[in-house]
Amino acid sequence: MASKTSRLRCLHAPSITTSRPLLTPISRPFATAFPEPSATDHHKKPLRPRTTFQDRLNGGPSLSEFVPAPPTALPAEEALELRTALVGPAGKKKEITRLPEWLKTPIPNNQNYKKIKADLRGLNLHTVCEEARCPNISDCWGGNDKSAATATIMLMGDTCTRGCRFCSVKTSRAPPPLDPHEPEHTAEALSRWGLGYVVLTSVDRDDLADGGASHFAETIMKIKQKAPGMLVEALTGDYAGDLEMVARVAGSGLDVYAHNVETVEELTPMVRDRRAGFRQSLKVLDTAKEASEGRLITKTSIMLGLGETEEQLWEALRELRKVDVDVVTFGQYMRPTKRHMKVHEYVTPATFEMWRQRALDMGFLYCASGPLVRSSYKAGEAFIENVLKKRANKSQTVLADVGGERSVKTVL
Repeated sequence: MASKTSRLRCLHAPSITTSRPLLTPISRPFATAFPEPSATDHHKKPLRPRTTFQDRLNGGPSLSEFVPAPPTALPAEEALELRTALVGPAGKKKEITRLPEWLKTPIPNNQNYKKIKADLRGLNLHTVCEEARCPNISDCWGGNDKSAATATIMLMGDTCTRGCRFCSVKTSRAPPPLDPHEPEHTAEALSRWGLGYVVLTSVDRDDLADGGASHFAETIMKIKQKAPGMLVEALTGDYAGDLEMVARVAGSGLDVYAHNVETVEELTPMVRDRRAGFRQSLKVLDTAKEASEGRLITKTSIMLGLGETEEQLWEALRELRKVDVDVVTFGQYMRPTKRHMKVHEYVTPATFEMWRQRALDMGFLYCASGPLVRSSYKAGEAFIENVLKKRANKSQTVLADVGGERSVKTVL
């Protein structure tokens, strides 16, 4: 009887069959493998089967259809024509006025702009250029050299205690406390940039006893210590009508004292915060001039396109001349967000030029007027800088003459 091998065996017994080594390579063809090329196929490109997606991609739009063509110069009449568009869902569309061509600016992207921005972030400083979304930031920050660039430093934080209907700066009843190192950091940054002209401004701080005037004055004095040749313009608030604080800032060593009336007297209650006033702003400008005994250049700015009339503008300019304001600027109001007041009118460049000539005829020392002009726009600063230098040279000449006369009398 043939013997049968039992299916049961000891676990420690040697295996009956010889197992294959685990690392033995197994040749197994892939389903999508291509045949190996022969010696004659080395110079031939392997063919890939075409797909439906590839056909659709090749038949789709080209890159040139996504890249806009270079803009062509429009005729003068078409360039100044306001265009409208319908926006909104079907059945609820409304007509809006598109931004005119003369108000469009390039995106900032140059070395000076990047350098100034990096320094600001490193020293924890703020600028009104960024906070107020100024359209001239690429122009002012991107001069050919640092001495041509201009940055408007915003002191005392980035949060204001007032809420004007045209301004995009953050607001709060209780802003963060002042940074005690800010005057030193500001002076260090400005001396590092080597600017010839700098504008300092600030948020309104009605939560402080002096409105931040001492902080402002300290910053100016430190700048003058580190860079005596730098010209400083201070664009201040009204300090809630406290004229002693105005005089404190005016006597800190600055060169230009600026305070904006923003609009005509009739529109002030609708445009500015209820704590601000046209007459109060006139007193600020008048006090700054008197505190410096006429040495300071005083400056203000008016926005157009808010619904003001021609006669209201005439009256505002006459009131400014009564307090001996030297410089006035006109600019187009541009709505920062939908939460702010609407633009009543887009004023044409020709109208801005007309008001510039009218202001000069009234006796203003200088007037910068244009759709993109802002209160600290650098177009006016080159002229103001020259005026200040001429005044300084004139005073030095007078002192030299006086000194010469004294020496002659001494000899005699």
